[in-house]
Amino acid sequence: MWWVIAVVAVVVAVATYLTWLAARVDRLHARAAAAYATLDAHLVRRAAAAVALAEAAQLPTLMYAAKIALDAQPDDREVAENDLTRHLRGSGLGAPPSDVVESLVQTSRRVALARQVHNDVVRDALAVRRRALVRLFRLARKHPVPAYFDVDDPSLS
Repeated sequence: MWWVIAVVAVVVAVATYLTWLAARVDRLHARAAAAYATLDAHLVRRAAAAVALAEAAQLPTLMYAAKIALDAQPDDREVAENDLTRHLRGSGLGAPPSDVVESLVQTSRRVALARQVHNDVVRDALAVRRRALVRLFRLARKHPVPAYFDVDDPSLS
């Protein structure tokens, strides 16, 4: 009789742990999706600020790079953002009005922070996906594999 109670207790403990682990996987993937949405919003703001800077400073190459970054598809986003960062670093930020430059610098700092947060959350989600029980019970099957967003550091000082 006692062994039945012990087996039931072990089954309940394992089921509780698997339920907790499944909820953790769901939470981490939801956080990764939210972090990507935040990063995307900050990247759009930075590109819009770059367009304003390009208009104020009459920089057609910067304008072109910013518009490409605004219109980039998810697969081409990293390349477009790297190109925009290179153009921003190459442009002299002293000529246009200081409020435009300050807005761009603040937005770039937010992009850098959002990218760091996104990559940290992705690292955590990928780590939990590699756990043996998660793979064995396929607890992450309904979520796409999150990916790092690797771009040059967009902070402009």
